[in-house]
Parts: sequence; C-alpha cells; structure tokens
Amino acid sequence: MIELSMERYGQALLDQTAQFAETVRRAAPDAPVPTCPEWTTAQLVEHVGQTQQWVAAIVEERVADPSRLPTSVPELPSDPEAWASWLAEGASRLVAACADAGADAPVWNPAGDGRSGTRFWLRRTLCETIIHRADAAATAGVAYQLDAELAADAITDHLAMMTSPGWAAQRPDSAEALRGSGQTLHLHADDEPGLGEAGEWFVERGAEGATWQHRHGTADVTVHGSATALLLMLTRRRPISAGLEDGLRVSGDPDLLTHWVANTAHQAD
Repeated sequence: MIELSMERYGQALLDQTAQFAETVRRAAPDAPVPTCPEWTTAQLVEHVGQTQQWVAAIVEERVADPSRLPTSVPELPSDPEAWASWLAEGASRLVAACADAGADAPVWNPAGDGRSGTRFWLRRTLCETIIHRADAAATAGVAYQLDAELAADAITDHLAMMTSPGWAAQRPDSAEALRGSGQTLHLHADDEPGLGEAGEWFVERGAEGATWQHRHGTADVTVHGSATALLLMLTRRRPISAGLEDGLRVSGDPDLLTHWVANTAHQAD
C-alpha cells in the first residue's frame, strides 16, 4: 500500500481543517447537509472537531485496548465565530500527539490490517476531514477542489478500510455484499502530471471477500477520471451520473460499479 509521510499527513490535516472551517462559515449553522441528510452544518462541524479531539486522546494515551477508548470529547462552541479556532485546536492537538508518539507507537488500529495505530489514525482522520470538507462545500454551495495526491491517497485509504478485517466485523452487510466470483473493477486517475502507480486501483471480488492492488489491468468495469472525481463517486458524495458529467468515463459493466458504490460507504456518512 502506497502511503505518504507522517509529516505530509500532519500538514495536510492542518490545511484541510482550516479550509473546512472557512467553508462552513459560508453556510447557516442550521442548514441541512445535502450529502449527509440527517445532519446540519453545526452537527457536521461538531462531528469533525470531536472526532479529531477523540483521536488525539487515543494517541496521547497510547490506547491499545479498545475497551479503554475515551468516553468524553469537548463540546462544540455555541458561537459559530469560535468554530474555526476550536477546529484548529483539535487538528493541532492530533498532529502534535502523532508526532510525539511516532509512527510505530502501540496504538489500537480498528482496521486490524497490520498498520500501526498512529499511522492509521492520522491518515484516517485526514481522509474523514477531506470528505467532510466536500460535505461542507455542498452545503455552502461552493466549488470543491482537492490536490490530486491527497485525493488519490484518500481513495487508497477508503479501499483499505472497505476491505479490512475491521470493516468486515463492523459492517458485515457491506463486506458480504462485496464478495463475488472473480468480478473486477479498475479505477484509473488521469490527473496531469500523472500519479503513476498511486493513481491506479485494481479490485477483485472473491469468495472470501474483496481485495485490491495498486496496478493496471483489464477489468469487468473500468473508470477513468480525476482522482477527486473518483473519490467523490466512491464515497457517494456525487452520484455516478453526476460524475459522468464531471469527466468520469466508464467502460465495461456499469451495473458492477453501481453495485460496488451502493454497498460501500464512507465510514461516517
């Protein structure tokens, strides 16, 4: 699995959190979030900020046993004008905790896929923030832009989570739906300059579950497009039909793609 450096993840988390804070300023606190219909802007901000603070506590306390997970988080400030500083505080706390712990600290990894917990949590929280910034943009009615390298890395993290032992335990319905008899999907990010191997994902649905690799290959269905467009489609932030209008190109069996997207989800949507 291709991963960025811990320093890159940390700086990206600070940057993405700041952009998220700026975007939510453009939406009313009680505005419904169209991509997370049960949430308002305030609830979206609360989720992002509290998740970052909760993860920071996990890393700070070197929690290796899930029975010892933190049970309290800071409350969302009632004044929206205080949201930006509150969000920045949580992101900075998490980045500092991960830097202090180091990449290989004995911290619980809920995916159960062999990665160190510190690396898992920093990357996963960054990806959560990236996706929820798309939610904020949809709520505020503003354009969403994302660096191709970060978008590609978020796709990798998404697929790693969807095919992990932890996901199978948490979401057995999804894991079962992704089983198959050899059906294959190929995702190809065509951003310029090219992302190389980091911008290709080959998924195979087998009897024991779905697996994936960074590689090129002929598949039952192939999707080309920018890494950001692919990410928004996979996490159901934009319908496949909207993605086609946004430059996605699908060849092969479209029903296979529809089934995959329908039976996977971003973890916190």
